[in-house]
Amino acid sequence: MSRSLNKVMLIGNVGDDPDIRATSSGTRFAKVSLATNKRWKDPSGEQKEKTEWHRLTVWGSSTEGSSLLDVFERYVKKGDLLYVEGLLEYSESETDGQKKYWTNIIVREMQMLGSSEAGGQGGGGRSGDFQSDPTPPISEPDDDLPF
Repeated sequence: MSRSLNKVMLIGNVGDDPDIRATSSGTRFAKVSLATNKRWKDPSGEQKEKTEWHRLTVWGSSTEGSSLLDVFERYVKKGDLLYVEGLLEYSESETDGQKKYWTNIIVREMQMLGSSEAGGQGGGGRSGDFQSDPTPPISEPDDDLPF
């Protein structure tokens, strides 16, 4: 039997404060955007930059106690520098007859590398490694918010 791997690792800046929501069954989750940048010089020597936006989903724990979602809700803010690990999940939705396709990153681990409150130079005691519940619930269809 062959093995497979679905793993994403990103370092980037949070695009906006986490959007905390709940499924119809009451399971809480957060939606967060993360920006990564690529810089290069074109053949003429001009500096170029491209920003990629990634859609992150962070699921809450199904048990009482601290979870990765709690950390996102309490500490992660727009502009923070994060390292995240997770897996890719593809989904689609249809609105007014138009199909939309999404690529989400289901965050399993996170490390805060810097805070917008500290000028990106540290988390003011907020840095650290965090892991999510190993068995997040199956995600429900996403709305059409493009983050």
